[in-house]
Amino acid sequence: MVYALITVVITVHAFVFYSLYVVEGDVLMQATGATSVLQAIDSQGGVYMFGTYLPIWLVIVVETVCAFLLAVCVGSPLAFRLASRKFDPRRNHPMIFESAVITATVCLMCPSMSLLADVFYYPYYEGFDVVDFLCRWFRLVCYNLPFAYFSQMFFVQPFVRFAIRRIFPANIAQRDERNATKTVKPADETEAIADVIIREKEIAAGK
Repeated sequence: MVYALITVVITVHAFVFYSLYVVEGDVLMQATGATSVLQAIDSQGGVYMFGTYLPIWLVIVVETVCAFLLAVCVGSPLAFRLASRKFDPRRNHPMIFESAVITATVCLMCPSMSLLADVFYYPYYEGFDVVDFLCRWFRLVCYNLPFAYFSQMFFVQPFVRFAIRRIFPANIAQRDERNATKTVKPADETEAIADVIIREKEIAAGK
């Protein structure tokens, strides 16, 4: 749960910045005549969401809650099962298994969160059209998927694993002792993450 929470908090902040500055920044400034994205957001009274304008902090809270529930209930369990069909952290290099989990997670979470974003930010004041809604969803997936994959693979997940090692050193030490001779395949994502950390230490030690 802590692993998912840290991941979601970082990812949501990154995506809000990415969406407002990289994807929609020029549009916002042109529509409001502002010289910066923050000025554009202030001039229109916040970020458009749910058919109204909300402050950025509230947008982040809403997206964080939705992303956390989706990750814990759907994304993480399914991603682990998909990765476990082909890889085992006790037999494969930890980077291979971790990469498989990250890839599966992004492939599940990116379309799901893009769909929610389409629901949140759809311009309902112009009326609702199903075809336009689906096209906007596809557009969001095309924008978000590359950013999601590379940010998770090279920045977010390495940082989260580093943070987990620092937050739960005693738990990891106990896990090291229990798994000293363990060859059984992990039963869930929590055990798999612990096994990946153990294998990283073993490889670093030249074992």
